[in-house]
Amino acid sequence: MQRVIGVRNVRVVLIGGTSNVGKSTVAQAVAEKLGFEWLSTDGLARHPGRPWRVPEREVPAHVVKHYGSLTVDELITSVLGHYERLWPRVEELITTRAAEGGVRTGLVLEGSALLPVRVARLGVPRTAAVWLTADEAVIRARVHAAGHYEAAGDEERHLVDKFLARTKRYQTLMIDVIDRLGLDRIDAGDGRSVAALVDSVLATVDARNAVGRSSAER
Repeated sequence: MQRVIGVRNVRVVLIGGTSNVGKSTVAQAVAEKLGFEWLSTDGLARHPGRPWRVPEREVPAHVVKHYGSLTVDELITSVLGHYERLWPRVEELITTRAAEGGVRTGLVLEGSALLPVRVARLGVPRTAAVWLTADEAVIRARVHAAGHYEAAGDEERHLVDKFLARTKRYQTLMIDVIDRLGLDRIDAGDGRSVAALVDSVLATVDARNAVGRSSAER
């Protein structure tokens, strides 16, 4: 493993957080700095995705139905159930990659499916975890920008509003568990550059004394 900013013998770095908090951007930059592979838990099994159009596709009918017909409570129950069902695959991936030693490069794994309570129970060596958070106003601005909210019609805005409500609720629940368990989280919405956030992630990883827990300031 390449040694960067004092990072010790860590083979797997986990970066969790709610949607649109910046996990992918930061995780890819961390992976590049460490010379690690980058993966997202979305690549293992995807829950209904973001409910707004992108240049290459319209919003699929099942995604429209998902966000249009379920309440926020039902959306949270649905996504948490998905993450629980996905966890055995996530755990197997983490365990395998942490044990591979010099056979392969290390791994930076990011995703909302990295449930703090599950990660905290991991007994996997050479693994560190941190969660990214941001103020609700920051998340709202990012979701609105991604969903082209100002130019969207009423139905599209309704779907984005439901996605945003679920996203904020998930972060609230996530932060409660993180803080209760004494895990590490970093504010990714305070205006710091990606490079500065990468340095914060690596400092937290270096200070870890258990998966998800360190003596670094949050």
